[in-house]
Order: sequence, then structure tokens, then C-alpha cells
Amino acid sequence: MIICNEMLEKTCKNIIETILTCLESATKGTVYRIGPIPDLLAIRITSGIRKNGGDEIQWGLPAVSDYNPPGKLWEQYKDRPGHVLEAMGWCVEQQRSWTADNPYDDIRSVGKQMRGEIEDCHHMEPVLVRKVDLYGSRQAELEYPKNWKAMPIWQDSEYVVAAVIKIHFQPGSLHAGDRSTKVIKELSRTLGTELISLHLRETLFQAQKTLTRQRLRSCEILAHELRNTITKLSFALSATNAQMSVIREEWEALMRQALPELEWKDVVIERLNELIRLHLPQLNSIDHLAALGKELLSEQEELARLPLLPEQGENWLKNKIKPKWQRLLAETKLWNANDGEIVNLFEQVKESFWIGADKSLAERVDIPRDIRDKWSRLAYAYITVDNVPILEEVLELLDDPRLSIPHKSQTIKVLKALKALLEVLPQVEERANRIILSLRDGSLSDELQMEPSSINLAVDAYPAGPECSAGMDLYSEKPNNDWV
Repeated sequence: MIICNEMLEKTCKNIIETILTCLESATKGTVYRIGPIPDLLAIRITSGIRKNGGDEIQWGLPAVSDYNPPGKLWEQYKDRPGHVLEAMGWCVEQQRSWTADNPYDDIRSVGKQMRGEIEDCHHMEPVLVRKVDLYGSRQAELEYPKNWKAMPIWQDSEYVVAAVIKIHFQPGSLHAGDRSTKVIKELSRTLGTELISLHLRETLFQAQKTLTRQRLRSCEILAHELRNTITKLSFALSATNAQMSVIREEWEALMRQALPELEWKDVVIERLNELIRLHLPQLNSIDHLAALGKELLSEQEELARLPLLPEQGENWLKNKIKPKWQRLLAETKLWNANDGEIVNLFEQVKESFWIGADKSLAERVDIPRDIRDKWSRLAYAYITVDNVPILEEVLELLDDPRLSIPHKSQTIKVLKALKALLEVLPQVEERANRIILSLRDGSLSDELQMEPSSINLAVDAYPAGPECSAGMDLYSEKPNNDWV
């Protein structure tokens, strides 16, 4: 049974106050919670006593009792040979009330059995709830507590004991089976009903919290996976620009044929490589400089080979090549005689990056003007998600029979597929984000449910191929700090 402590105490106070109001001879009331099975921990929840015999009630747990928190386990208060008999044990095991209308003859008075002290008149009533209301289809799985003969109790009963009410009376005002005991029995049924109601309410609330946590966790996982997928799909940009670099490489090769007298980057960089090789053997005695020289040589050779955009070439030169040369020049005097030449070579390399994009030089290439103008412009285009339409121009250029480049048909097929993927990527990302937000908020809008899948579009585009929440389950395997 799941009920948070605050609601449980409030409910117990209400039932005690009702009983004390209905029964003028009643002086004090206490409610004990019982559970979970099979431990049946009995703990006093609260007590209410009339102040000065009036209607005002003083609440709390002032008296010393074995049933004050942390309470007593079933093994401690059940009937067993050689142990004191407790009214609590009787009420819980038998699911029947106990009336001590004559304290002198009360065989279940713990004070009388242990210390010879006579207690006051009182009536104890078990609060019963139906198993089916509490456990539903889980009844067959229940592990029942056992009596001293090792026989399970409650197995043949429709009910379990959820609590026990104890009401104290003025001397001589209580008799077994009288109106007072009947009132308490009826009100115990009311308490049982209210406890079940609160249990169901709290169970629903806990289920909603669990569902919310699971939904948020699922959204986090889904968002992570979708973003990973979209990130991986963004390889299309890299692949597209790789194809564009092939078109750029062919354009520059055509210009080199038409303008052989120009100093292209590979020629200038080769001179830088010669300068490194000139003194590289002399660096072998200095390990870190030898490694730096070899690394610089490798990166210069790669720069000469790659068909980079002019801006990319400048960044490569600025961030990779120059800093390593500066270290070499600062830490050794081997290239002192070449300082001026090296600086000039840097400027020549920088200028060489822009030869292919120079319109005045492009006009000297002997091909149809419309193809030449379009090719020289598109060869240096960098594709992003914002300028994908440029690919349509690229495909038109490649479709022109007057343009002759190696692997032309394969390039066209690849670019068409990449273009379709790039066009749908923003739609996929937008739809994925909207679905994730909708799931996180707990509902999937009709608009999203009816909207055609952007991923399908991408595939089609390819060529064929409550008040309180803390609680514990009284009838779970292990109790926690709250009563539920």
C-alpha cells in the first residue's frame, strides 16, 4: 500500500477525531500501520488524547511504547509459546477485534503480564482491506506471514490487515459488543476504504512519475541517436566537396596546359622542399628538430598535392607550414642564408593558390566561353547546407557534352545522389527535433503523426537502388522510510 507519510498521518488524525467526537466516553485514540507482508511491521502513526476531558485533542506520541518508530516486526508480537500475549498479535493474526472492558481480566495486557500493572479499558479494531483491491492479479504471488506453528495466516481470507485502531475508554464505559465497539468497527471500514483510495491515487502518481522519467530518458536516447545519425549523414557535405575538388583539379590542370609559364604551387613548394632536404641530414643529431623537419616536408608535399580552395590553402600555409619554418629558423642557423628566399617563397605559394580563380587568366583558356566562365566559377564553390542549389548548376555543367573530364558519368551520378541527401537533411533534422520535443512534452501532435516521413523522402530521392510523493510499499519485499 502506497501512501505518503503526511497523508497517512492526516487520515489517521481524522479517524481518531471522528471516533472521539462520536463516543463521549472515549479518552484516547491511536492508529498503527501494519505491513508490508510478510514482515508485518507495526508502527504507531499518531495518538490523540482529550485535553482536560474536553473536546480539544492533543496529538503526538508522548508515551513510551514498543510500537513507536521503528516499531515491531511480526516475529516479535505474534502469539507463540513462552511469550507474552499481545492484543496486537490477536487482531493481526485473527483479523478480529479485541475488547479489554475489564482490565483486571485482560489476558492480553502486556503491562499486567510483565509488570503486574493494570491498564485502562480499550478496544482494538483491525482495519481490513481486500486483497483484490490492493494486489489485483498479484495475489497468487503473495508470501504470507506465518504463525508459531509455521502455518501461513490470511491465506484463506479475502482481506489483509492494513492498520489497527486502538481506542481507550473511561472505566466502566465499555462492554464487548456494545454500541461503541460497533461504531469503531464501522469507522475502521471507512478508514480501510480511504486508505485504499489514497493508495490508488499515490500508485497512479508514482506510475506517472516513472512514465515521465522513462519518457524523458527515451527522449534523451532518441535525441542522442538521431543527432549521431544526422551527424553521420552530414558526411554528404564532405563527399560533395570532395567531388567539387575533382572538378577544381581538372580545371586547374586545363589552365596549367594553357599557361605553362606560371609558377603553380607545386613548383614553388618543391623549392621549399629542396631547402629542407638541403640541411635535413645535419639535423639528425638533434632529435626534435629532425622530427620537425620531416613533418614539415611531409605536410608541404601534401599541400602541393591537394586541390584545395584558395582560402584553405592559405590557412594550411599559415597554421601548419609557417610555424614549423619559424621554429627551424629560430632554433638553428642552417637556413640563415635563405631567410629572404623563404619569405619570398611563402608569398609566391600564397599567390599560386589564387591562379585558378583569376578571371583574367581564365580567359586565356581556349574552350567555349560559357563553359569556361561557369567552370572557373563553380570550381571554387564550397558547398554548405545553405547553398545546395549551386549543385544544380554543377550538374548542368557536367551534362554539357562539350565538357570533357575523366569519370564524368560517375561524377554526375554521385553528385545527384549527394544533392538529394543534402536537400532533405534540414527537413530530417527539423522533424526529428519536433518529434523529440513533442515526446518530451508527453504527446505526439496529429500534425506530426500525419506528416510524411522526411527520411522516406530522402530514400525516394535516391536513384533506384500530487500533494506529496515520498512513500513506500507496505506490501513490497523490503520496507523503506515511508508508509505507502
